[in-house]
Amino acid sequence: MIRHISRWHPARSLTAAAAVLGSTLALVTPAAALGSAPDAATPVPAPAAAPASAAAWVAGTRAHLVITSPGDTSAVRAAVTANGGSVFAAYDAIGVIVAHSASAGFASAMRGVSGVQQVGATRTSDVPADAYDPALPANPPQASNPPAESLRWDMTQINADKAWAVNPGSATVKVGVLDTGVDDRHQDIAPNFNAADSASCAYGKADTRAGAWRDVGTHGTHVAGTIAAAKNGKGVVGVAPGVKISSVRIAEPGSSLFFAENTICGFMWAGDHGFKVTNNSYYTDPWQFNCPDNADQAAIIEGVRRAQEYAERRGSLQVAAAGNSNLDLANKTVDTESPNDSTPVRRPITNACLDIPTELPGVVTVAAMGKGNVKASYSNYGDGVVDIAAPGGDGASGVYSTLPGGKYGNMNGTSMASPHVAGVAALMASADPTATPADIRSRLGVQAVDVACPADSRCTGTTARNGFFGEGQTDALKAVGGTTPPPGGYFETTTDVTIADNATVDSPITVSGVTGNAPAALKVGVDIAHTYRGDLVVSLVAPDGTVYPLEDFADNDGTDNVRKAYTVDASAEVANGTWKLRVRDIARQDTGKIDAWNLTF
Repeated sequence: MIRHISRWHPARSLTAAAAVLGSTLALVTPAAALGSAPDAATPVPAPAAAPASAAAWVAGTRAHLVITSPGDTSAVRAAVTANGGSVFAAYDAIGVIVAHSASAGFASAMRGVSGVQQVGATRTSDVPADAYDPALPANPPQASNPPAESLRWDMTQINADKAWAVNPGSATVKVGVLDTGVDDRHQDIAPNFNAADSASCAYGKADTRAGAWRDVGTHGTHVAGTIAAAKNGKGVVGVAPGVKISSVRIAEPGSSLFFAENTICGFMWAGDHGFKVTNNSYYTDPWQFNCPDNADQAAIIEGVRRAQEYAERRGSLQVAAAGNSNLDLANKTVDTESPNDSTPVRRPITNACLDIPTELPGVVTVAAMGKGNVKASYSNYGDGVVDIAAPGGDGASGVYSTLPGGKYGNMNGTSMASPHVAGVAALMASADPTATPADIRSRLGVQAVDVACPADSRCTGTTARNGFFGEGQTDALKAVGGTTPPPGGYFETTTDVTIADNATVDSPITVSGVTGNAPAALKVGVDIAHTYRGDLVVSLVAPDGTVYPLEDFADNDGTDNVRKAYTVDASAEVANGTWKLRVRDIARQDTGKIDAWNLTF
């Protein structure tokens, strides 16, 4: 995950920049045989080709999210202009307008407009003049004589090297890299790059000029290689070397910051362009945590949440890095790093304050592991927050991947862990083209390899799910149904079972061929479609009739659907026989169905 890259300084050498990256982004160690990587802080822009916006930039111009009901936003757009602002971008489908204004009273004036639900500034600094006539990123010359492919520890740790022989991924699966951009001409990325669905979303609206998607640093190119570097005998191989990569650059040049309007644009682009998965190795600047009791930050939360939900409704699963501050995200107390586009201040925070997009509902939150079953020293953690873990590197054992200009190098960070999981998700989508984001999210948890807490009091939870590793370490071989199945086997039913009002229904799975008893950490993956899950009580019934409660949802929980993985100590039960998922509806009006469920022994 990228952290306040504004600390980069253009005059620093690569050596100095690497020292900064060790705390703010990742440690970059370019492959010696290929020379030094380009200085990420000093991209050389190509001549601008896009026409300037009709609005003229002036000092003091700030960006705001103006939030209204989804649909026709024309009346609110007119109010933006009437109150001293200009509409930079509008996303009618989610009711979000990106407005610019140099007026100090713009936000308060707009909050009084009929139909406006929230208004919030997205920055504590001015919008750069570049927003109105953006320069194209550099198109670096490519290094010759790349090294031969090497077998890397991170890929063997998640069994990606074994997965490639089963299913390397489908070219019909598109993965969006929302990041600093991607060097599409890199010899390991070019074979899988999808230019038609790539763009820049810097400043909050799509720039589709050729090359606008290119890297303004090194980070996005490194992430892209981990996901889908081609298996071509050169350099490295990605987790899913058969899928397609699309670059959506959401970082702004110079600062390399990712503001809310950029993230919103990226998610909307992902939904509209058929991305099955997106990788998000950043937090939404300038606030490391956005707090709902602050009007500006509340609008940021709402705007990005709506965009993420839009993307998911259209078939896109978001995977995101947990962060590199070694913080317990389940017990937040203070933020000392925000705002990172001006002067950070120390402020008390609570768990209501969210690191976005990683803490938004539906987003898969990824923690980092070092080499072996260990938490990376820098990785954020949190019981109930972290969903899954993957190699992110630590110290000398970095993640080796692609860098702009045909180069390669090591980086450490949850930024490096997240693309491993995005690659595994892409393999799942390749193996099952009908899988929904909810399906993939559930399967990621079910198929992860359990990693127990170390002797560290900060790690709370169980072996099956804990604050350091979530559901465990991701596994690429399991994702493609490889020849090394979970211990004892995996059983699933996709037969729909209707859940009527005030009724109890069972969905059976017959287990056979498993020796002895069920495990102490039997995993139960549940996918229930229901319009009000507060009505539901969910249980697992063993073959001998023993009932194991999974969850009794609070009566006031109005959330739709149940898509979760549970862990049950079923070690007293014989494994073979008919197991049942029992769902009891205890109220009227809302109904649904058991879509699918599974058992992993």
